[in-house]
Amino acid sequence: MIVALTGGIGSGKTTIAKMFANLGVPVYNSDQWAKKLMGSSKKLKTAITQLLGENAYSNKELNKKYISQAVFNNKILLQKLNEIVHPPVREHFSTWASGQNASYVIQEAAIIFENNGYEFYDKIILVTAPIKLRIERVVARDGASEEEVLARMNNQWSDKKKMALSDFVIENIDLTTTQIEVENLHNVLLNLSAQS
Repeated sequence: MIVALTGGIGSGKTTIAKMFANLGVPVYNSDQWAKKLMGSSKKLKTAITQLLGENAYSNKELNKKYISQAVFNNKILLQKLNEIVHPPVREHFSTWASGQNASYVIQEAAIIFENNGYEFYDKIILVTAPIKLRIERVVARDGASEEEVLARMNNQWSDKKKMALSDFVIENIDLTTTQIEVENLHNVLLNLSAQS
């Protein structure tokens, strides 16, 4: 069974992904793999350089800061970049998933709704948190300004819109409560995969 774990920036997807991994669930971090593929695939490097210019790579390394500054306030460029990067990541994930020996696997991915990728999954888990808390988390984690965080949030769908298309919602405010929710959900998913 293929399960998506998604949520807006600062919702705590990665924290929850680690909780599932600790329960023995294979977890694929799309963001990390996308960066690896963007750094190692000649085809991707060429396409990204054509889209964003030579500065997209510095000393043959992915210039993450330059890229995020180039696309975050430019929805068209962001969409074009996603169109280049998402298909190879999807392909890589499918290969990875078929090699796992588990009742279900999780793909942690930030934007499955925005790029119409949600139909690919058997179940979708949405992670939410109050906007104020999400902003505080990202400011603390990335050293970004509140304006930068809000600009990134504006490129993502609202939680309300995502909830309508999600099978499960975890509100991630208190980690103790979240851990219990994850364990309960893990049992639900194990039962579902046994039935399918």
